[in-house]
Amino acid sequence: MANIQEKIAKLFPEATFEEGECLLVNIPDAKWHALAKTLKEDSELSYDYLVAIVGVDWTETLGCMYYLTSTKYNTHISVRVSTADREKPMLHSITDLWAVANLYEREVYDYFGIIFINHPDMRRLFLRNDWVGYPLRKDYDASPEVNPVRLDHEEVEDTSVTYVEEADGTIVKKDVTIFAPEDFVVNIGPQHPATHGVLRFRTAVDGETIKKIDLYLGYIHRGIEKLCEGLGYPQTLHFTDRLDYLSAQQNRHCLCLCIEKALGIEVPRRAQVIRVMMDELMRISSHLLFIGTFCMDLGATTMLFYAMRERERVLDIFERTCGARMTFNYNCIGGIMDDLDAGFVDDVKALIEIMPKCLKEYDTIFTGNVIAHNRMDGVGVLSREDAISYSVTGPAGRASGWACDVRKTTPYGIYSELDFEEVVLHEGDSMARFKARIEEIRQSIRILEQLVDKIPEGEICAKVPKIVKLPAGHWFQQVEASRGAFGVYIESTGGTSPMRLKFNSPCFNLAGVVDHITRGGKIADLITIGGTLDYVVPDIDR
Repeated sequence: MANIQEKIAKLFPEATFEEGECLLVNIPDAKWHALAKTLKEDSELSYDYLVAIVGVDWTETLGCMYYLTSTKYNTHISVRVSTADREKPMLHSITDLWAVANLYEREVYDYFGIIFINHPDMRRLFLRNDWVGYPLRKDYDASPEVNPVRLDHEEVEDTSVTYVEEADGTIVKKDVTIFAPEDFVVNIGPQHPATHGVLRFRTAVDGETIKKIDLYLGYIHRGIEKLCEGLGYPQTLHFTDRLDYLSAQQNRHCLCLCIEKALGIEVPRRAQVIRVMMDELMRISSHLLFIGTFCMDLGATTMLFYAMRERERVLDIFERTCGARMTFNYNCIGGIMDDLDAGFVDDVKALIEIMPKCLKEYDTIFTGNVIAHNRMDGVGVLSREDAISYSVTGPAGRASGWACDVRKTTPYGIYSELDFEEVVLHEGDSMARFKARIEEIRQSIRILEQLVDKIPEGEICAKVPKIVKLPAGHWFQQVEASRGAFGVYIESTGGTSPMRLKFNSPCFNLAGVVDHITRGGKIADLITIGGTLDYVVPDIDR
């Protein structure tokens, strides 16, 4: 870390540094793009993975926290960039360096009003284009009179704007065309079963061939991050089950880990083991649902019933311990809510016993089918470089040759003690993304085999203060959820509620890469590609 700091300080004397979980660099916006370019392209640094951009209103200033990772060296760094101008705040865009910054920066603009200079498409992302104000600012007026419930349909705009910096430093606002008048544009979604939720693709087509997709994400508006600012830390936990509800255990685990890290709480060993087992059962359940629904999207309806048969066993295990089959509310600050059901070990052993045979059945029915190969081989190819640039993690990223499993790169809980393989394939197509999930089920079973007879006795929850107050500071935590790296950012001023709580969603990036890997494909390929990316829409529109 010292060498990195020395290198940055030499190149950018304006930078200041803070120690923490990882090195934090404070940099003026005028030097931010140059620093970002250095961090990415310098061979001694190689910060090629943009993990997150977190917009923050620090009251006196507005700005962003950037989290970067080097896939080459597995090192991490964060950068803080801010502006004191609240009337028309501007920061420099980094969309020319990382493709994922396109949506990340539009999200920040939508909720904080920060304009990104040289961003190619400065439109709102989630909210209506006639929305008044920026909801995550501290001075936001939330009264219903300002933004009444509108019963009219939002006007579709085929133009956007960009703020271009000229050679003399002046900023010029220019119009951008999204779709030209001669483009033939069709809507796929938001009410379409193959979009897997209320997601809308405005798709320009030439016959059956896709020319461009414009993504519309804002149909749910849960406002979870805003709600969390007015709640105590224990009250924020239940929201995580309702983001990607097929990663409910992992998401809640992540928020608990972040809070526990801030409080310095050590979770009892029994709770740590149970948490990992629940995470892997959740992963199996999610991948089974993916197998069934994806095959049904392609017309292979029979597979749905095979996959649901095994998934019911997993949900039965959850129900007996957690009392629910979907939103479990099981992890808590310091450990877990309740101890395991008396039949938990026997139920898990029964699942372990049947799954290898079931996976062979899936391969026989679908994976080896000539129609499946025709629909999936070579379809929606995503290169390793593009997977990193678009921050496509999880099975989709690993199917493109990127070893990005958080359980391996930055182990948490007891994962560093376990023997399992990271599933990495190299074809990068739809078939590889399908096979990656099949193999990940095998690895999850392997983890359960190692733990099912070794669940230690002891406490299930550490002692936690009745009133949870985090010290002033900020923390960032990631876990490997069912669809990729799920992150939680917390900034605290020392009170009982977070000043800023950000959920960094893997599904956001999975949806963001759709336009890139569908161009030149057919409409039928869009259904295949979207299915193998396996995004869950409530995880996107938080």
